[in-house]
This record gives sequence, C-alpha cells and structure tokens, in this order.
Amino acid sequence: MSTALNTRRPAPAAPTPVPRGLLPVVLTATFMTALDIFVVNVALPSLQGDLGAGPAAVQWVMAGFSLALAAGLVTAGRLGDRYGRRRVFGLGLALFTLASAACGLAPTAAALVGARVVQGLAAALMGPQVLAILRTAFSGAAQARAFARYGLTMGIGAVFGQLIGGLLIRADLFGLGWRSCFLINLPIGLAALLLVRRSLPESRAPQRPGLDPAGVLLVTTALTGLVLPLIQGPQLDWPLWTELCLGASVALLAVFAVHQHRATDATATPLVDTRLFRSRAFSAGLLAQLAFWLGQGSFFLALALHLQFGRGLDALGAGLVFTAIGLGYLITSNTTHRVTARLGDRRTIALGGLLMALGLGLLALTAYDASDGSVWWLAPGLFVDGLGMGLVIAPVTSVVLVGVEPRLAGSAAGVVSTVQQVGGALGIALIGLVYYGAGDPTAAFGRSVLALAALELVLVGLVRFLPHGAPRRG
Repeated sequence: MSTALNTRRPAPAAPTPVPRGLLPVVLTATFMTALDIFVVNVALPSLQGDLGAGPAAVQWVMAGFSLALAAGLVTAGRLGDRYGRRRVFGLGLALFTLASAACGLAPTAAALVGARVVQGLAAALMGPQVLAILRTAFSGAAQARAFARYGLTMGIGAVFGQLIGGLLIRADLFGLGWRSCFLINLPIGLAALLLVRRSLPESRAPQRPGLDPAGVLLVTTALTGLVLPLIQGPQLDWPLWTELCLGASVALLAVFAVHQHRATDATATPLVDTRLFRSRAFSAGLLAQLAFWLGQGSFFLALALHLQFGRGLDALGAGLVFTAIGLGYLITSNTTHRVTARLGDRRTIALGGLLMALGLGLLALTAYDASDGSVWWLAPGLFVDGLGMGLVIAPVTSVVLVGVEPRLAGSAAGVVSTVQQVGGALGIALIGLVYYGAGDPTAAFGRSVLALAALELVLVGLVRFLPHGAPRRG
C-alpha cells in the first residue's frame, strides 16, 4: 500500500493566482506614459509664455522625453530580466513620479527639459516590465484579456491626452495652469507605488543574464542617432547633421546586430537574444507593429494640425473632436479579447486594419468636400478609425510576445517597445514631408490621411505572414 503511494506521480501544481491589483498598477504606469507623450502638445503654448522658452527649448520639451524613452527601452528590458521586473518597474515608477513633480515645478525652460529627459528614462524603465509581467503572469484567455486592457489603456492615454490637458489648463486648478498637466501624475503615481510590492509578483530570468556593456553602448548610441534626427529633422529642414546621424545609426545598428548574433552563438548573454527572430510570430509580428505605429503618432499630429490650423480650433476644441476616435476605440478595445477568441489574432488585426483604412478614406473625402462645413463632419471617419484601432493595438502586441519563453520576456518586451517608439518617430517624420509639402492645410490633411490609409492596407497585407494560430477560447 505504501509502495503504491510512493510511486504515484504528484498532482500538477496549481497555477499561481494573479494578485487582483496587478493590472491596475501596471496599467496606471502605462496610462501615465501615454498621457505624458500627448498632453504636452496642449501645454506648450502656455508654458512657452510662462517660462519665456524659445523655439529650440519648446522642441526639446517634447524631444527630450521621446529620445530618452526610445533609447532606453532595450537596456531596460535586460535590467528587468537581471534584477527583477517588479524591482525595476517600481524604480521607474518612483523616478517618473519625482520627475513629474520636477516638470510641474520647473522654474526655467532648461530645468523643464532636464526633467522631461528623466521622465523619458523612467518611462523606459517601466515599459518593458509591463509587457514582460503581462506575458509571464497570465496565460491563455486571461492573457488575451490582460493585453486587451493594456491596449485600451494606451489608447485612452493617447486619444484623450489632448482633451485631458485642455480641460486641466481650462480649469486652472489652484492657478497652476500648464503645470497641472505634470503635477496630476503625483497622486496617481504615489497611489500606484504603495501597491507595487503587494500587487506585483517578482519575476526575472532564471540565470541572471549579464548586462552586455558593449551591446548597451551600441544600441543606445544607435537609437539616439536614429530618433534624434527623426524628431528634429522635419522642423529644421533636414540639415546635414541629421543625414549623417541617420547614416551612422544604420551602421551602428548593423554592428549591434552582428555583436548580438555572435554573443548568442557563443552562449553568452546578449542584450537581445537573436534566437527570438527565428520565431515567425516574433519577426512578422514586429513588422506588423512597425506598420501600425508608423501611422499612430503621425495621424494624431496631422489631425491636430488640421483642427488647430486648418479649422481654427483651440486645444480644448480639438480635444473634443478627438472624442469621436475615443468612442470607437472604447467600443472595440473593450471587446477585443472576445473577437480574438472567435476569429484569432490574424483575422482580428486584418479586420481592424481594414476599418482604419476605411475611416481614413472617409476623412480624406470629408477634408476635400466639406472643408468649410462643421468640423463634426469628420466624426464618422474618426469613429470608424477608432473602431479599427481598438481591434489592432492589443493583438498586434500580444501576437509578438505570446510564444516567447518567459526567460526572454524582458528582452523581447524591450524590442517591442523600441519598435513602437521608433515607428512613431519615423511616422511623424514621414507624414511631415507629406503634410508640409502640400501647402494648403485642407489638401495637406487629405493627402496625409490617404497616405496613412495606404499604410493600414500594408498592415493588412503583413498579416498573412503571421503564423496561423487557433482562436483562443475561454
């Protein structure tokens, strides 16, 4: 009797329950990052007058954040793998909250730019940890729901960022004006910090991978050389230094790729394990990510320019028009996990891309045919575009990460987050060529959205290269 009992296989361990506060904490950080990318557009005119900032300083209030964020993501993913994702996330959240206070209290434009750079670095520390935590803490249908909430949160921060900023400035809480756009992060960040240790389980790569100093130096320099001219080039009419930076960044990225490949083959600890790219889901998914994010920041820029310069709206009025996108986005992003459970990721992304192309086509027709009419004629196209966005953003992220081994989750998340940021910067630079090359504001907007509609069709075409996967039931 005892022998039989001793030879019996132990029952499989029950899955570790996910703490209830995990999603609210990590999605709070996601929301603050997305919000601070877009809310500053509204704050620029008033902070420029208040701080006496010149054009260059104003540009760096935006560029400093984006540059630090994009350059730090890959390294931050490795830091999470090595030191613990909860630990690095908590450090990033604390630093982001402190930097937000420094932004809101900045006495000079130079101090504000410095605080924005620190904000970007802090956001870089948080971003890959969020994706890695979602990948390792959830599985199956629960993971699909978690990524759907992630997509919803990113979209709310992006779509409603301008409206939130406009409302804060109009309310002028405690006479703070534009400073409230940054100080609003303090109570939110502090509340999330109090819950980090209780709500986030610690996870890391099992063998504490090294930091790969040469890889860190190469990728940080390369991404800085890539993103900086993309941000500054369109505004400066592409001087020679921007072209030299872009060329040098391509060369450095090639050297980085060779270095990482050799380190992987030598069973060392590369910053980015190149075996990730042997996965069809990862490689094709990154291309889909790039196509999607090329269109997002550039669309918001083109629409904001059209509303404020073509239609003469103030920041709050423009923000109200953005609610048409937000309504469509909220409808689909809340139900994306159910759609993917029925259709699978491939078909869901394709459906979303087609809806976005349709919405952008409607916007182009409206721009040309009703440029003197009510601005709310734009609402149907914006609504349809928002429906498509809500269907794409979560599955196009999860499809890249779902097959990644947990030990490589941080590295993979850093690559995904970097593609998102670089894609956004590149898209803004490219759409700037289309927009400012048209001259007339109405024609500029019409051409821009037609170009973006074509880009969404490219996204639909890329879906065929994604691996077939069974719809996720449950």
